[in-house]
Amino acid sequence: MREQVRDPSDKKSRFLAILAWCIFDWGQAAFPTVIITFVFGTYFVRSVATSSVHGTALWGWTIGLSSVLVAAFSPLLGSIADHTGYRKRWLLTFVVCNVLATSMLYFTHPRATSILWALVFLGLANIAYEFMQVFYNAMLPSIAPKNKIGRISGWGWAFGYFGGLACLSIALFAFIQGGWISTVGQINVRSSTLLVAAWVLAFSMPLFLFTNDLIKEKLHPSTAIKLGFNELTKTLRELKSYKNIFTFLIARLIYIDGLNTLFIFAGIYAAGTFKMSYFEILMFAMLINVFAGIGAAYFAWIDDKLGPKIIIAISLVAMIISGTGLLLIESKSLFWVLSAILGLFVGPTQSASRSYMARIVPKHLTNQMFGIYQFSGRVTSFIGPVLVALLTQTFNSQRVGMSVIFVLMFIGFLVLLRVPSAK
Repeated sequence: MREQVRDPSDKKSRFLAILAWCIFDWGQAAFPTVIITFVFGTYFVRSVATSSVHGTALWGWTIGLSSVLVAAFSPLLGSIADHTGYRKRWLLTFVVCNVLATSMLYFTHPRATSILWALVFLGLANIAYEFMQVFYNAMLPSIAPKNKIGRISGWGWAFGYFGGLACLSIALFAFIQGGWISTVGQINVRSSTLLVAAWVLAFSMPLFLFTNDLIKEKLHPSTAIKLGFNELTKTLRELKSYKNIFTFLIARLIYIDGLNTLFIFAGIYAAGTFKMSYFEILMFAMLINVFAGIGAAYFAWIDDKLGPKIIIAISLVAMIISGTGLLLIESKSLFWVLSAILGLFVGPTQSASRSYMARIVPKHLTNQMFGIYQFSGRVTSFIGPVLVALLTQTFNSQRVGMSVIFVLMFIGFLVLLRVPSAK
């Protein structure tokens, strides 16, 4: 195995690699922000589905089922990559798949006959997006100096939040509210899918130009798959011997399911329960992204000083308290205040989780372990959306359905207490 990189003592090369890695997050964050959470998800529920309750349920089932496929194949992909190298080739493949599937969402017309089209390409785009994360996250240990892993992970998340915000702002002021694009058939809203596709593609390019890659001996694809499967099976059997990693992955499996479910339904909840307009929902999205970016950047420094575990624990408690308040209040003014508080701790939760994993992962199993890391974030990720869908339908209440999110976070917090400090 050899790592293809410019002279590691060349500070300019390392700076460009780190910057390109962060810029990638700036680009890819547009997909969950604009497509999954705020614009296309709201459009689907309001204009395509037959009712907000029916649309919420279909959205939850689609994200949940696509997440099952991600959970099943992420560790295997990571394991194969450990044998073949060429992480950037794998990453490029899924970037292209995500861009193509996202572009197809443009053809989702505001009528019930487009439901199947929307759900199929939503599922495909989401699968490709999640596979992108396996190889992107696995690059962190080779890009960041060990004593700066926390802050660089945090900077990546901060870039992502502000990149998602920038794309969302263009979608709002140029496409939806700007009057530049026709509103017939809601083309102005649907065009945001093309914006996201172009955004993801454009801002992924620096990573392929300036970051290093793992190059290994060339293996026949069938040999790589066999070796990858055998090693993955062995690692999964022995995972309990990596006690710290195993316990952390169980905790993350639970609390990140709650967080992912929050992302999926935040815009839908604002639209359905608080009757927010498109403009209000996008202002809500901007508020969340600004505070999440600030939180990720600020707590990144604390991560390197105190360790990621304490950052995750504090963030979970803060989100549980503020989130529970969001389920109980009726006031829109309080909704904005509590949403800002919750958003401040979203970024640190994600950033510190990646930082913790990067600090403790065995170097020779980096891709595979980050495949399992992605697996731990997706193996039960259908549970949150499905429970929200079931409870929303059963009680005909989005508030009851959304309560699942903070129960999952609390359970994950209890398991996290058993995890030792990464330091």
